[in-house]
Amino acid sequence: MLIEWWYWIIVGFCLIGLELVIPSFTIIWFGLGALVVGALSSIWPGFPLAGQVALWSVASICFTSIWFKYLKPKGNLTHAGMSKEGIVGETGIIIRGTEDTYGRGVIKFRISVLGADEWSCFSSDILHLGDRVRVIDIEGQILKVEII
Repeated sequence: MLIEWWYWIIVGFCLIGLELVIPSFTIIWFGLGALVVGALSSIWPGFPLAGQVALWSVASICFTSIWFKYLKPKGNLTHAGMSKEGIVGETGIIIRGTEDTYGRGVIKFRISVLGADEWSCFSSDILHLGDRVRVIDIEGQILKVEII
């Protein structure tokens, strides 16, 4: 059975188009594999069917592996649902401080952290207006900070 090179091109574009309907971001790599087979079959007209199917399988697996290993965005950049991991280590400025032993105040961040610019905070140090602090822990809705 002889499969023409343009069959692979059509199948490739159909699979890539199917990615628009079923957004799994994996079907596209099988479509690109079919385009590779179609391109190679157009250059080498006697390419056997078993070789075409094997090349399609290998190319699809390679494209998928490259995507998941090297190109896919890493991690959860929003930190949604991960309060401690999303805020520990962030730095900000005290905009309301106190003069008592366990300083309670309000910290303001340059950018919104976990959906808010300002957070209540406390420290074992006295917090003064304008102090730069780093978040070291979170306890409920209050951040534990240290002066840097």
